[in-house]
Amino acid sequence: MSDDRGDNGRGWLDRLFAALNREPATREELVEMLRDAESRNLFDAEALSMIEGVLQVGEMRVRDIMVPRAQMVVIEEEQVPETFVHTVVASGHSRFPVIGDNRDEVEGILLAKDLLAYFASSEREFDIRDAMRPAVFVPESKRLNVLLGEFRASRNHMAIVVDEYSGVAGLVTIEDVLEQIVGEIDDEHDTEEERYIKARSHNEYIVKALTPIEDFNEYFDVEFSEDEYDTIGGLVVKSFGHMPQRGEKTVIGDFHFEVIRASKRRLLLLQMRRLESD
Repeated sequence: MSDDRGDNGRGWLDRLFAALNREPATREELVEMLRDAESRNLFDAEALSMIEGVLQVGEMRVRDIMVPRAQMVVIEEEQVPETFVHTVVASGHSRFPVIGDNRDEVEGILLAKDLLAYFASSEREFDIRDAMRPAVFVPESKRLNVLLGEFRASRNHMAIVVDEYSGVAGLVTIEDVLEQIVGEIDDEHDTEEERYIKARSHNEYIVKALTPIEDFNEYFDVEFSEDEYDTIGGLVVKSFGHMPQRGEKTVIGDFHFEVIRASKRRLLLLQMRRLESD
Protein backbone atom coordinates (compact mmCIF):
# COMPACT_ATOMS: atom_id res chain seq x y z
CA MET A 1 0.00 0.00 0.00
CA SER A 2 1.52 3.30 -1.03
CA ASP A 3 1.89 6.40 1.16
CA ASP A 4 0.01 9.18 -0.68
CA ARG A 5 1.71 11.86 1.38
CA GLY A 6 5.11 10.49 0.43
CA ASP A 7 4.11 10.22 -3.22
CA ASN A 8 2.90 13.82 -3.18
CA GLY A 9 6.16 14.92 -1.59
CA ARG A 10 8.22 13.10 -4.20
CA GLY A 11 5.98 14.50 -6.92
CA TRP A 12 6.65 18.05 -5.74
CA LEU A 13 10.39 17.44 -5.55
CA ASP A 14 10.34 15.85 -8.99
CA ARG A 15 8.57 18.93 -10.37
CA LEU A 16 11.05 21.26 -8.65
CA PHE A 17 14.09 19.39 -9.95
CA ALA A 18 12.54 19.22 -13.41
CA ALA A 19 11.93 22.96 -13.33
CA LEU A 20 15.49 23.64 -12.22
CA ASN A 21 16.90 21.29 -14.84
CA ARG A 22 15.01 22.97 -17.66
CA GLU A 23 16.42 26.36 -16.59
CA PRO A 24 13.83 29.15 -16.28
CA ALA A 25 13.58 31.16 -19.47
CA THR A 26 13.22 34.51 -17.72
CA ARG A 27 14.13 36.16 -14.43
CA GLU A 28 10.44 36.52 -13.63
CA GLU A 29 9.93 32.79 -14.11
CA LEU A 30 12.83 32.03 -11.78
CA VAL A 31 11.54 34.41 -9.09
CA GLU A 32 8.07 32.90 -9.33
CA MET A 33 9.54 29.42 -8.92
CA LEU A 34 11.47 30.54 -5.83
CA ARG A 35 8.39 32.18 -4.32
CA ASP A 36 6.42 29.02 -4.93
CA ALA A 37 9.13 27.01 -3.16
CA GLU A 38 9.05 29.45 -0.22
CA SER A 39 5.26 29.14 0.02
CA ARG A 40 5.77 25.37 0.38
CA ASN A 41 8.21 25.98 3.26
CA LEU A 42 11.28 24.70 1.41
CA PHE A 43 13.03 27.79 2.81
CA ASP A 44 11.92 30.79 4.83
CA ALA A 45 10.90 34.30 3.79
CA GLU A 46 14.22 35.81 4.91
CA ALA A 47 16.13 33.42 2.65
CA LEU A 48 13.81 34.29 -0.24
CA SER A 49 14.40 37.99 0.35
CA MET A 50 18.17 37.46 0.22
CA ILE A 51 17.94 35.40 -2.97
CA GLU A 52 15.84 38.11 -4.58
CA GLY A 53 18.43 40.63 -3.38
CA VAL A 54 21.18 38.66 -5.13
CA LEU A 55 19.16 38.66 -8.36
CA GLN A 56 18.50 42.38 -8.01
CA VAL A 57 22.19 43.16 -7.51
CA GLY A 58 22.80 41.67 -10.93
CA GLU A 59 20.53 44.32 -12.44
CA MET A 60 21.37 47.39 -10.34
CA ARG A 61 24.18 49.80 -11.12
CA VAL A 62 26.52 51.81 -8.93
CA ARG A 63 24.55 55.03 -9.48
CA ASP A 64 21.54 53.40 -7.79
CA ILE A 65 23.20 53.12 -4.37
CA MET A 66 26.18 55.49 -4.30
CA VAL A 67 26.61 58.25 -1.74
CA PRO A 68 26.32 61.47 -3.82
CA ARG A 69 29.34 63.73 -3.99
CA ALA A 70 27.60 66.46 -1.97
CA GLN A 71 27.21 64.04 0.96
CA MET A 72 30.73 62.62 0.94
CA VAL A 73 32.74 63.14 4.12
CA VAL A 74 36.20 64.14 2.87
CA ILE A 75 39.54 65.25 4.26
CA GLU A 76 41.61 68.01 2.68
CA GLU A 77 45.17 67.05 1.85
CA GLU A 78 46.62 70.17 3.47
CA GLN A 79 44.80 69.70 6.79
CA VAL A 80 46.75 68.55 9.85
CA PRO A 81 45.49 65.54 11.87
CA GLU A 82 44.53 67.70 14.83
CA THR A 83 42.07 69.47 12.52
CA PHE A 84 40.48 66.62 10.61
CA VAL A 85 40.40 64.10 13.49
CA HIS A 86 37.20 65.81 14.65
CA THR A 87 35.62 64.98 11.28
CA VAL A 88 36.78 61.38 11.58
CA VAL A 89 35.32 60.94 15.06
CA ALA A 90 32.03 62.73 14.32
CA SER A 91 31.31 60.75 11.15
CA GLY A 92 32.03 57.32 12.56
CA HIS A 93 33.38 56.19 9.16
CA SER A 94 36.54 54.15 8.73
CA ARG A 95 37.64 55.41 5.29
CA PHE A 96 37.82 58.95 3.94
CA PRO A 97 38.50 60.33 0.45
CA VAL A 98 41.36 62.84 0.48
CA ILE A 99 41.01 65.85 -1.81
CA GLY A 100 43.77 68.21 -2.95
CA ASP A 101 43.81 71.82 -4.07
CA ASN A 102 41.53 70.85 -6.92
CA ARG A 103 38.47 69.88 -4.92
CA ASP A 104 37.09 68.03 -7.94
CA GLU A 105 39.76 65.33 -7.65
CA VAL A 106 40.33 62.60 -5.07
CA GLU A 107 44.01 62.04 -4.32
CA GLY A 108 43.64 58.90 -2.21
CA ILE A 109 41.87 57.21 0.68
CA LEU A 110 42.81 57.67 4.35
CA LEU A 111 41.97 54.90 6.82
CA ALA A 112 41.01 56.04 10.29
CA LYS A 113 43.15 53.30 11.84
CA ASP A 114 46.26 54.81 10.24
CA LEU A 115 45.85 57.82 12.53
CA LEU A 116 46.33 55.68 15.65
CA ALA A 117 50.08 55.41 15.23
CA TYR A 118 50.39 59.16 14.86
CA PHE A 119 48.43 60.02 17.99
CA ALA A 120 50.16 57.24 19.95
CA SER A 121 53.64 58.47 18.96
CA SER A 122 55.60 61.14 20.78
CA GLU A 123 57.37 62.20 17.56
CA ARG A 124 54.18 63.63 16.08
CA GLU A 125 55.25 63.46 12.46
CA PHE A 126 52.54 62.82 9.92
CA ASP A 127 52.52 63.10 6.14
CA ILE A 128 49.09 62.36 4.74
CA ARG A 129 50.60 61.62 1.34
CA ASP A 130 52.49 58.70 2.84
CA ALA A 131 49.54 57.50 4.91
CA MET A 132 46.75 57.51 2.33
CA ARG A 133 46.02 54.51 0.12
CA PRO A 134 45.43 54.66 -3.65
CA ALA A 135 41.85 55.43 -4.61
CA VAL A 136 39.88 53.02 -6.79
CA PHE A 137 37.65 54.61 -9.42
CA VAL A 138 34.56 53.01 -10.96
CA PRO A 139 31.98 54.32 -13.46
CA GLU A 140 28.40 55.05 -12.45
CA SER A 141 27.19 52.43 -14.91
CA LYS A 142 29.08 49.47 -13.42
CA ARG A 143 26.78 46.64 -12.32
CA LEU A 144 26.78 45.90 -8.61
CA ASN A 145 27.52 42.19 -8.99
CA VAL A 146 30.65 43.05 -11.00
CA LEU A 147 31.70 45.63 -8.42
CA LEU A 148 31.21 43.15 -5.58
CA GLY A 149 33.48 40.68 -7.35
CA GLU A 150 36.12 43.38 -7.78
CA PHE A 151 35.87 44.37 -4.12
CA ARG A 152 36.43 40.75 -3.08
CA ALA A 153 39.34 40.23 -5.47
CA SER A 154 41.16 43.46 -4.59
CA ARG A 155 40.16 43.54 -0.89
CA ASN A 156 39.16 47.16 -1.31
CA HIS A 157 36.14 48.35 0.65
CA MET A 158 35.54 51.73 -1.02
CA ALA A 159 35.52 53.06 -4.56
CA ILE A 160 35.14 56.58 -5.92
CA VAL A 161 32.36 56.83 -8.51
CA VAL A 162 33.00 58.92 -11.62
CA ASP A 163 30.56 60.17 -14.23
CA GLU A 164 30.89 60.02 -18.01
CA TYR A 165 33.17 63.07 -17.94
CA SER A 166 35.48 61.49 -15.33
CA GLY A 167 34.25 63.88 -12.65
CA VAL A 168 33.63 62.64 -9.12
CA ALA A 169 29.95 61.69 -8.76
CA GLY A 170 30.08 60.02 -5.35
CA LEU A 171 31.42 56.99 -3.54
CA VAL A 172 30.32 53.42 -2.90
CA THR A 173 31.42 50.85 -0.32
CA ILE A 174 31.25 47.09 -0.12
CA GLU A 175 28.75 47.53 2.73
CA ASP A 176 26.45 49.48 0.39
CA VAL A 177 26.44 46.53 -2.02
CA LEU A 178 25.95 43.87 0.65
CA GLU A 179 23.00 45.78 2.11
CA GLN A 180 21.15 45.22 -1.18
CA ILE A 181 21.32 41.48 -0.42
CA VAL A 182 21.04 41.12 3.34
CA GLY A 183 19.25 44.35 4.22
CA GLU A 184 20.45 47.33 6.24
CA ILE A 185 23.68 46.74 8.17
CA ASP A 186 23.49 48.95 11.25
CA ASP A 187 26.37 49.89 13.49
CA GLU A 188 26.72 51.93 16.66
CA HIS A 189 27.07 55.16 14.67
CA ASP A 190 23.79 54.82 12.78
CA THR A 191 20.84 56.87 13.97
CA GLU A 192 17.19 55.90 13.59
CA GLU A 193 16.69 58.54 10.90
CA GLU A 194 19.69 57.37 8.89
CA ARG A 195 18.43 53.78 8.98
CA TYR A 196 15.06 54.74 7.53
CA ILE A 197 15.74 57.52 5.00
CA LYS A 198 18.82 58.14 2.86
CA ALA A 199 19.05 61.23 0.66
CA ARG A 200 20.55 60.78 -2.81
CA SER A 201 20.14 64.38 -3.99
CA HIS A 202 18.18 67.48 -3.00
CA ASN A 203 14.86 65.77 -3.85
CA GLU A 204 15.59 62.05 -4.34
CA TYR A 205 15.69 59.53 -1.50
CA ILE A 206 15.93 55.85 -0.67
CA VAL A 207 13.26 55.05 1.93
CA LYS A 208 12.79 51.83 3.88
CA ALA A 209 9.20 50.60 3.74
CA LEU A 210 9.27 50.20 7.53
CA THR A 211 9.76 53.95 8.02
CA PRO A 212 7.14 55.07 10.57
CA ILE A 213 4.65 57.57 9.13
CA GLU A 214 5.47 59.84 12.05
CA ASP A 215 9.18 59.88 11.15
CA PHE A 216 8.41 60.41 7.45
CA ASN A 217 6.14 63.34 8.28
CA GLU A 218 8.77 64.92 10.49
CA TYR A 219 11.59 64.44 7.98
CA PHE A 220 9.66 65.92 5.02
CA ASP A 221 7.41 68.30 6.98
CA VAL A 222 4.18 66.73 5.71
CA GLU A 223 1.03 65.43 7.40
CA PHE A 224 0.18 61.95 6.13
CA SER A 225 -2.41 60.32 8.38
CA GLU A 226 -1.01 58.10 11.13
CA ASP A 227 -4.41 56.62 12.03
CA GLU A 228 -4.81 53.89 9.41
CA TYR A 229 -1.19 52.86 8.72
CA ASP A 230 1.91 52.88 10.87
CA THR A 231 4.56 52.81 8.12
CA ILE A 232 5.18 54.44 4.76
CA GLY A 233 5.12 50.95 3.22
CA GLY A 234 1.52 50.48 4.35
CA LEU A 235 0.54 53.80 2.80
CA VAL A 236 2.22 52.89 -0.49
CA VAL A 237 0.52 49.47 -0.64
CA LYS A 238 -2.82 51.21 -0.09
CA SER A 239 -2.08 53.52 -3.03
CA PHE A 240 -1.34 50.56 -5.32
CA GLY A 241 -4.33 48.56 -4.14
CA HIS A 242 -2.24 45.38 -4.26
CA MET A 243 1.18 44.11 -3.16
CA PRO A 244 3.46 45.75 -5.73
CA GLN A 245 6.60 44.26 -7.20
CA ARG A 246 9.93 45.81 -8.11
CA GLY A 247 9.67 48.61 -10.67
CA GLU A 248 6.04 49.55 -10.00
CA LYS A 249 5.41 53.25 -9.42
CA THR A 250 2.79 55.40 -7.72
CA VAL A 251 2.27 59.02 -6.71
CA ILE A 252 1.01 60.00 -3.26
CA GLY A 253 0.55 63.70 -2.69
CA ASP A 254 3.79 65.43 -3.70
CA PHE A 255 5.83 62.22 -3.71
CA HIS A 256 6.64 59.79 -6.52
CA PHE A 257 7.44 56.30 -5.21
CA GLU A 258 9.12 53.42 -7.07
CA VAL A 259 9.46 49.96 -5.58
CA ILE A 260 13.12 48.92 -5.40
CA ARG A 261 12.80 45.76 -3.30
CA ALA A 262 9.77 43.71 -2.36
CA SER A 263 9.15 40.14 -1.28
CA LYS A 264 5.97 38.19 -1.93
CA ARG A 265 4.41 39.45 1.29
CA ARG A 266 5.86 42.88 1.99
CA LEU A 267 7.61 45.95 0.67
CA LEU A 268 11.25 46.37 1.61
CA LEU A 269 12.76 49.41 -0.10
CA LEU A 270 11.44 52.42 -2.02
CA GLN A 271 13.01 55.06 -4.21
CA MET A 272 11.22 58.36 -3.72
CA ARG A 273 11.29 61.66 -5.53
CA ARG A 274 9.62 64.81 -4.32
CA LEU A 275 7.72 66.36 -7.21
CA GLU A 276 8.70 69.89 -8.08
CA SER A 277 5.93 72.45 -7.65
CA ASP A 278 4.91 74.45 -10.70
